[in-house]
Amino acid sequence: MIAQIKREISTMKLIRHPNVIRMYEVMASKTKIYIVLELVTGGELFDKIASRGRLKEDEARKYFQQLINAVDYCHSRGVCHRDLKPENLLLDNSGHLKVSDFGLSALPQQVREDGLLHTTCGTPNYVAPEVIKNKGYDGAKADLWSCGVILFVLMAGYLPFEDSNLTSLYKKIFKADFSCPSWFSTSAKKLIRRILDPNPQTRITVAEVTENEWFKKGYQPPSFETPDVNLDDVNDIFNESGEPENLVVERREGGPALMNAFELISTSQGLNLGTLFEKQMGVVKRETRFASKLPPKEILSKIEAAAAPLGFNVQKHDYKLKLQGEKSGRKGHLSVATEVFEVAPSLFMVELRKSKGDTLEFHKFYNNISTGLKDIVWKPKDDQNEEAAESLKA
Repeated sequence: MIAQIKREISTMKLIRHPNVIRMYEVMASKTKIYIVLELVTGGELFDKIASRGRLKEDEARKYFQQLINAVDYCHSRGVCHRDLKPENLLLDNSGHLKVSDFGLSALPQQVREDGLLHTTCGTPNYVAPEVIKNKGYDGAKADLWSCGVILFVLMAGYLPFEDSNLTSLYKKIFKADFSCPSWFSTSAKKLIRRILDPNPQTRITVAEVTENEWFKKGYQPPSFETPDVNLDDVNDIFNESGEPENLVVERREGGPALMNAFELISTSQGLNLGTLFEKQMGVVKRETRFASKLPPKEILSKIEAAAAPLGFNVQKHDYKLKLQGEKSGRKGHLSVATEVFEVAPSLFMVELRKSKGDTLEFHKFYNNISTGLKDIVWKPKDDQNEEAAESLKA
């Protein structure tokens, strides 16, 4: 994992663009790496589609323009993302798009002698046909294909290529077997078909997209500076022979991880502590948290007991659990990571986070398991008084 983590950090350090999430600082202890990122509070573009359905064409175009701006800039810096999808597109509090999650990105050093990349990666529904064929591909052209799929999803509310059988899905992608809904404008249909061209040699380029009449409607080029960036500090972090100057103190061993005030606040949306612990346990995204006053081992035992009837295998490590679904879902087996943090004496925060699988299946899992967790969830007195009042009214 070291090479992949270093690549992700290096990539984010190289990219300074208003539509790409900003990395401010990297710190390290002897065993851990801490990355300070820009705070983005508007959620995922995925959630907007999931809650509202398809977007109007003008709104979809606005996001697509920002996505192309970001991707074009990344390519100009020699970086290919390779996992573009709505879940990796965040929105800030002004509604501006931010590309995130460069864990599968490729730098120029990974290009082989034939000028192509050779690692098959990405999310099947969004991946270009040449990537699946595993014969080498141009990372920039593959990224643009993913952008085309995203544009289709924004305007249609569903995927252009979808099938429960992976082989059948790949056949549809290889042939670009899809049809545009009737509500797409003619010019939008033409652009999408040129982007979702299964032949990368004839596929439209990013430069050609930016000159397209449909794309240029209402277009505002981004304004930003491009500072010189070096990776010396990132290399120092990974240099085992030397001690990096910005060492941080690791947290104590022998109990649940102690969460200090800064870390606690950072889990909240902005600095609004009212949203720190969810009042309604059914409202989750890719992770959720709740507070408990029970001992950590009892908390984990109750989570394990609640997950077992739902068909999940449990692995324990210190004050963490890994819940692995036995049945394969839309995106493979659902995997949920659970950890207990000590916030104060006798008060703990429990975090459940989707580590693999489908986000919507994680929502369903959490709704099912929350019934068995009601007894361990701590609620402040104000919340208890509100519930008592509601009961009296009823």
